[in-house]
Amino acid sequence: MRLIGTAIFLSALWLLMSGLYKPLILGLGAVSVLLVVYVLHRMDSVDEDRVTLPLSPIASVGYFFWLLVEIARANWAVTKIVLSPKMPITQHLFAVPYTQKSDVGQVIFANSITLTPGTLTVETDLGYFLVHALDYSPDDLVALADMDARVTAIETERAG
Repeated sequence: MRLIGTAIFLSALWLLMSGLYKPLILGLGAVSVLLVVYVLHRMDSVDEDRVTLPLSPIASVGYFFWLLVEIARANWAVTKIVLSPKMPITQHLFAVPYTQKSDVGQVIFANSITLTPGTLTVETDLGYFLVHALDYSPDDLVALADMDARVTAIETERAG
């Protein structure tokens, strides 16, 4: 049943992205989908390993839109710094604790930090990330704590 759902999803994605409905294109799409489904089936028969996404879909969409707004704000701030004649940069490395229990949640938080212009997750350790900020202020810790809480809020299950 999972393979049929995957085939339907991939077929719909192919049709939406190609935008061409000629027999040759449809045939190539069908062959591609069948090949991917076959490879997935072979991979599952070897190890039966599954990746679960312990995330709430609705909360994740809300987080995604919030993150887009934060990225836009950070872009504006970095643009002002770069275009300033004096380039007022106060670089700083600092530790940011995280509260996510799942690996997926931790990856989302670390990548959200890196996606936000002017900040970069440099290193991960048990319980915290080492973050580099282009223009550091004490408010960054508050903003990152808010981001951490938002990512933790989209997790649906707690990993042990």
